[in-house]
Amino acid sequence: QVQLVESGGGVVQAGGSLRLSCAASGRTFSRYGMGWFRRAPGKEREFVAAVSWTGDTTYTADSVKGRFTISRDNGKNTVYLRMNTLKPEDTAVYYCAAANGYSGSDHRLYDYWGQGTQVTVSS
Repeated sequence: QVQLVESGGGVVQAGGSLRLSCAASGRTFSRYGMGWFRRAPGKEREFVAAVSWTGDTTYTADSVKGRFTISRDNGKNTVYLRMNTLKPEDTAVYYCAAANGYSGSDHRLYDYWGQGTQVTVSS
């Protein structure tokens, strides 16, 4: 099993920035792609960003492209999501996920999920 724990959520004003962290433990992660998803109140789960475990490739959703950046520190088994120029519509619970293989925008690619961390962006 792989355990994922998100942190760094909170309340921020529109236009502000926040960095989320996802710490992984339990197994080797040499082949795991990683991703971030979010679920806003009353909406379905939405893809945010993904990164290969090597960090060579990244993919971000159009809604956050240019504002959010995904990165990783394999020495710490940690994935980050830097969120800049936050908007009220970014308000959601953000989930970290690990894929036993390639990561991407489809939630079915992922085998393990964290418990989520709340991000609230005020107007």
